[in-house]
Amino acid sequence: MASWKLVTFLAVAVSCTSALEVRHVRSSRVSAASTTELPTAPFSIALTDKAPRSSYKKQLLRELRSGGKSKTAVVDGSGDDEEYLTDIVVGGQSFKVIVDTGSSDTWLADKGFKCFTLDNSPQPAADCFFGTTGFDTSKSKTFVPLPDTNFNISYGDGEFLTGSVGFDTVTVGGLTVTRQEIGVVTAAAWEGDSINTGLMGLAFPDLTSVYNGSNPDLDGADNSLPYNPFFFSAVQQKAVSTPVFSVALNRGTFAHQANTTFDPDLGFLAFGGIAPVAVTKRSATVPVQGFATSSGGSEFFYYAVDIDALVFPGSTAKTTIKAPTIIDTGTTLNYVPTNIAKAFNARFDPPATFVEDEDTYYVDCNATAPAFSAKIGGVEFAVDGRDQILPFLDENNDLVCISGTQDGGPDEDDTIFIFGDVFLHNVVATFDISKNDIILTERASY
Repeated sequence: MASWKLVTFLAVAVSCTSALEVRHVRSSRVSAASTTELPTAPFSIALTDKAPRSSYKKQLLRELRSGGKSKTAVVDGSGDDEEYLTDIVVGGQSFKVIVDTGSSDTWLADKGFKCFTLDNSPQPAADCFFGTTGFDTSKSKTFVPLPDTNFNISYGDGEFLTGSVGFDTVTVGGLTVTRQEIGVVTAAAWEGDSINTGLMGLAFPDLTSVYNGSNPDLDGADNSLPYNPFFFSAVQQKAVSTPVFSVALNRGTFAHQANTTFDPDLGFLAFGGIAPVAVTKRSATVPVQGFATSSGGSEFFYYAVDIDALVFPGSTAKTTIKAPTIIDTGTTLNYVPTNIAKAFNARFDPPATFVEDEDTYYVDCNATAPAFSAKIGGVEFAVDGRDQILPFLDENNDLVCISGTQDGGPDEDDTIFIFGDVFLHNVVATFDISKNDIILTERASY
């Protein structure tokens, strides 16, 4: 059987995992036609796809449940998953970066960065497989360093990024933010894709990864320095009149997913309104779920929502998810509770096969996927069967397929589940950071 490495770009501040046990529950609001309430975004940019990476996915969920005390963020990469990339200009220099609603930092590899293996041995810079030689701060007329700080993200599989911190002018899709805080990666253990040179995170400030002091070995909760991510800065600077951003992720064709590494037309990232794609009038406005803290307050880290129920042949009214589910562009697959994944995958024709040592459901590439819907905010959003069979080429260059809905672990209060691109191909997700709401709008058939 092929080796499938399950991965995500979801970032998690491990010191906050204890806060995830008690949620501050906010009620949902159903809107039958919220598309009329959202302006068309004045700033938008096409998304591109995709580049294979190698990194172990299930480590993420173990890290989430571990209750670790380090404040260093944990991020896992996207191996044989789809990375949605966009163009970004920083200090007058252009790069392709990963678009990620599951983390918060904007970071770029520095020109002259040092590359390491996962066991921390030096290796040639080319072996980190960034898409360019890196960001040259000396050629930026607007870069201002932030002294006595460091940028530091570690990874569940041993990857890491460390470096310096600074401010610069950042432009994405025509939207410009001045003095945006960014990470400049000077040391990386990174299994790259030869296309992107960094990442743009769109989640909340408390997931950022900047620390006081210059020694990353001393980083922890006590010296964390949260800051405004790119879109939060845009709103603060009044660069947009409506405090929402929106993503519409197109699915690729089966042949494209199996055989190519890049596609220039796979949707939109939009700022200030809804992404410019055809939608229906089915929509729901749902609150982002905050998490209680030991001080009695509530904080927001990533875009977690409550799922009312999952509906598929054989499901029941009790097919619900107790724990919050993260809406994450940086993860390809859906990760649902163990019992739901088992019941759903049994409904493929022929049934999916669970490979225990890989913790993965494989399917026949010509299988028929069962119907599947997620009821969110009182509205059912169907997932197209085309999104439930994901092809890739194994180490022998043979075509194999996995299910788009995988086992995310037991449905317990301290567990976090994920709706990734498999779900997002079927909706436009619009994130309102002023109200901490997500508007999910059904896409027209495409």
